[in-house]
Amino acid sequence: MKVTVIGGSGFVGTRLIEKLLLENSIEIVNIDKKQSESYISLTQIGDVCDVAGLTSGLRGADVVVLLAAEHRDDVSPTSLYYDVNVQGIKNVLEAMEANGCKHIIFTSSVAVYGLDKENPDEQLPADPFNHYGKSKWQAEEVLQEWSKQHSDWTISIVRPTVIFGEGNRGNVWNLLNQIASGKFMMIGPGTNRKSMAYVGNIVAFIQFLVENKTVGLEVYNYVDKPDFTTNDLVYHTGKVLNKKIPTRRIPYWLGMLGGYGFDVLAWATRKKLPISSVRVKKFCAVTQFDSSKAMGSGFTPPFTMEEGLRRTLKSEFGK
Repeated sequence: MKVTVIGGSGFVGTRLIEKLLLENSIEIVNIDKKQSESYISLTQIGDVCDVAGLTSGLRGADVVVLLAAEHRDDVSPTSLYYDVNVQGIKNVLEAMEANGCKHIIFTSSVAVYGLDKENPDEQLPADPFNHYGKSKWQAEEVLQEWSKQHSDWTISIVRPTVIFGEGNRGNVWNLLNQIASGKFMMIGPGTNRKSMAYVGNIVAFIQFLVENKTVGLEVYNYVDKPDFTTNDLVYHTGKVLNKKIPTRRIPYWLGMLGGYGFDVLAWATRKKLPISSVRVKKFCAVTQFDSSKAMGSGFTPPFTMEEGLRRTLKSEFGK
């Protein structure tokens, strides 16, 4: 089986390739606009905006795993979300059809649900609040329409929650780093639950979908349970690292006021700053999602949530 990963040079893609390489029956190609630091020989430089390049790169592919996306919350201009995330999926599908490849796994996002939804499952109507979520939902709509005209294709849409793990420098790492350093400031009461996914589990689930082909379109949330509150994360960080974590608290309204202030400063200086009103809102929001469909598919996560968090904290902050 030849698996082509598009956008595999990043955090999740590198771990996915590492896992797939353990299977002797799988041949792997990575197409990315950035060279992979870990798998140079497997990587072809390419872009989802280049149909001709994709058509050439997907020659002989049996399965496509599409990870490439514009995902930061401060991308400028905002049209890039739609150029990459929406037009990109159209280009990939065109290149796949030209090569007779009929199996795609697309990583979307729980951002399609919007904020503060009560444990949504895959049936909840989309309600994205930002350009990233809107562009991911539009990409899903492209796949839905494609599936109606291509009933013999296998199309899996995976909506992961925020992903963390060893070597990642995303939002969860920033939060854990602040907690571990003792510089953490809690905005609000800290009782909002945060669904998260450990990288070792999400790549195992993608491998499961690669190897278990079912014709048709399926959508899966991916979340590792249990859902921790921000207070839980402070507690577990202190326990794993064997240190007392001081926590300063400020009310939500004051945190949002500060976020808007940083928005103005970022606009005035034309610089990307680590704090914004969107990030404060996301930090304080309930991000809890139902993952019973994925867990009822026959897949068993290789790591518990506690083990994933322990491995990450030990690797990143246990020195």
